Amino acid sequence: MTTETTALQDTGDSRRSGFVNDVKHAAGRADELMTDAANTTAEGYAAARASLHEAMGEARSRYDDTRNRMAHKARVAADVTQTYVKENPWQVLGGAAVAGFLIGFLMSRR
Repeated sequence: MTTETTALQDTGDSRRSGFVNDVKHAAGRADELMTDAANTTAEGYAAARASLHEAMGEARSRYDDTRNRMAHKARVAADVTQTYVKENPWQVLGGAAVAGFLIGFLMSRR
C-alpha cells in the first residue's frame, strides 16, 4: 500500500508542476498576444485573437486532462483506503482513537 501511495504522490507532484508551468506559459503567451494586438491593425488583431483563442484552448485542454488524471488518482487512493479499512478495521479504529485523544489533549492545553 505504501508503494502505491508513494507512486501516487510522485506522479501527482511532477504532473502538478508540469501543469503549473503550462498555465504560466499560456498566461505569458496571452500577455504577449495582447501586447501585440494593441499595436497592430485590424488584420493583425484578428490573427492575434485567433492565436490567443488557440492558446487558451490548449491551456483548457491541458487543464481538463490534468483534472481528469487527478480525479482518477483520487478515486484510486479512496479505493486503496477503503480496502485497507475493510481489511484492518481494528487498526483503523485504534489509530482514530489515538488521533482523537492527541487532538483533545492538545486542545485542552490551550
